[in-house]
Amino acid sequence: MILEIADIRVKPGTQAQFEAAIDKGVKEVIQKAKGFKGYKVNKAIESPERYVLMVFWQTLENHTVDFRQSPAFQEWRALVGPYFAGPPAVEHFELVSKSA
Repeated sequence: MILEIADIRVKPGTQAQFEAAIDKGVKEVIQKAKGFKGYKVNKAIESPERYVLMVFWQTLENHTVDFRQSPAFQEWRALVGPYFAGPPAVEHFELVSKSA
């Protein structure tokens, strides 16, 4: 399993609209993607315009090829992109260890 982490900064004052858009985008677009296994969204306490989106994928290619190179990615970006203060920083991680 692969964990995609997107560090997102949104324009000040758009948090409520972004939160609604990200919820809609995941439920209506990303959840249908090949290899999608789940997600979490966290909001920073000290920096209210900062969010961390965590998406779990079966394989790296499910995100980088199957989703990112599909029309669904453009649909996703159309929903959430207007709120971005800048491009999100996105990285992928493999599980090394976890608690029970």
